[in-house]
Amino acid sequence: MTDSDTITGLLVAALENTWAAIRSHHLDVPDVVLTVGAGSTGGSELTLGHFAANRWVRGEYELHELFIGGEGLQRGAADVLGTLLHEAAHGVAAVRGIKDTSRQGRWHNERFRALGTELGLTLTQDPKLGWSVTTVPDQTRQTYRDEMEELAFALVAYRRHEPNRRGGRKSNNNGMTAECDCGRKIRVSESTFSAGPIICGLCQMSFEGL
Repeated sequence: MTDSDTITGLLVAALENTWAAIRSHHLDVPDVVLTVGAGSTGGSELTLGHFAANRWVRGEYELHELFIGGEGLQRGAADVLGTLLHEAAHGVAAVRGIKDTSRQGRWHNERFRALGTELGLTLTQDPKLGWSVTTVPDQTRQTYRDEMEELAFALVAYRRHEPNRRGGRKSNNNGMTAECDCGRKIRVSESTFSAGPIICGLCQMSFEGL
């Protein structure tokens, strides 16, 4: 057995065992196919993880995907647990038919915040991503203390960030589009949108970024 075999086996086992533990505490968290790979593509953005519904096929069955970005493994066991719980909240949203994001999955709305809280996370708001900033409080760390020990033992390597590419997309200073539950759309600056909820006068729901 090579060192890479040992690293891969320990890492995958720790991630899968932690996901299984999360499922044992929260029955609506679905089963997944786990993948680990590059979370960077040469730009400034970094994907720590994602949940993608029905991306895999086994016979006549569709399976969900859980992706973990290798670059984020250097953050340590607690933060990797936070990523797993974050993606588990997306999984619960898929199972329950809840729209928890918009803007191609980037903006995390109040529904996601509620699901993340249900799974034991503390979530704070990012002006561009919504309720996406994830922290694992002490009580949740205690719940998953065995899994965190296994993760800490397995997290012996991480993936380097892809080097930045020259050029790239220019920033868009024309603001952003937001939509409410009844389908009305508005365009506002990001600073205005992040200052506080904008409520639709018809459906009385908050506008969410697209």
